[in-house]
Amino acid sequence: MTNPIAPDLSTGRMPAKPRAGVWRRLVRRPLALVGLFIIAIVLAGTILAPWLTGYDPNEQMFDGLTLEGSPLPPNAKFWLGTDLLGRDLLTRILFGARTSLIIGIVANGVALLIGTLVGVTAGYFRGWIGSALMRFTDLMMAFPALLLAICLAAVFEPSLWIVAMVIALVNWVQTARVIYTETSSLSEREFIDAERTIGASAPRILIRHILPHLLPTIIVWGTLGISTTVLLEATLSYLGIGVQPPTASWGNIIFENQTYFQAAPWLVFFPGAAILALALAFNLIGDALRDILDPTQRGRE
Repeated sequence: MTNPIAPDLSTGRMPAKPRAGVWRRLVRRPLALVGLFIIAIVLAGTILAPWLTGYDPNEQMFDGLTLEGSPLPPNAKFWLGTDLLGRDLLTRILFGARTSLIIGIVANGVALLIGTLVGVTAGYFRGWIGSALMRFTDLMMAFPALLLAICLAAVFEPSLWIVAMVIALVNWVQTARVIYTETSSLSEREFIDAERTIGASAPRILIRHILPHLLPTIIVWGTLGISTTVLLEATLSYLGIGVQPPTASWGNIIFENQTYFQAAPWLVFFPGAAILALALAFNLIGDALRDILDPTQRGRE
């Protein structure tokens, strides 16, 4: 009996029907809906931040501290309290979300591009080219990502875009390894051999036949990678080598206020909860997309 999900070996193309309902199947999953809801709230907060609070993220207000000079707890005026400089914490968290999302999307996008290029090139051409690229990938994987990011961040002057590039340079290796494995398998399929037999060029085979089959994997890794990027950016900023103050970042908000953890725990709890919530949201969506786009999982929903 013919498998309706399997690709047509004569063309190498997947049927259109299973992909057409990805969004429909995604919104039927409760956990994926939770992830989408969290991301929608974060996006709305970043876009509407100037109008939601009315404060500047770096504005130090005279009534933002107690008479003893301590941060204010959450109250009617400052919904999440103030930090040790009298700045509205909610405003800084909302503007910090912009930093996290920009770095998460840019860094993960660059890492995905590098990993895909390396993996496809090594998996299709193989030989000494594939061996050299994969040995370099293995070398990069041998270094702990956080340690390598710290070393790179220490070399360059920290800024939002430098941090994004540093994270991209340490996060592409996992994508490259996965793409390499799938490309190696695809390049041995009958429809690829048929294309080579009729004289199709390597760029045509890669663009018309290999990359379309890799698209589900790229989408899943792109979604899951954003959560890793957000966590790594927060870690670097917390260590003081990421996004530098006064630019608001969830990691440097915790770094700036960690000395008040016992006296004003909300200064650490709220940005920490935001980091975990956003990372969890992308993980939930990535897991759902992986199950939906994996042919072996179809029919189990």
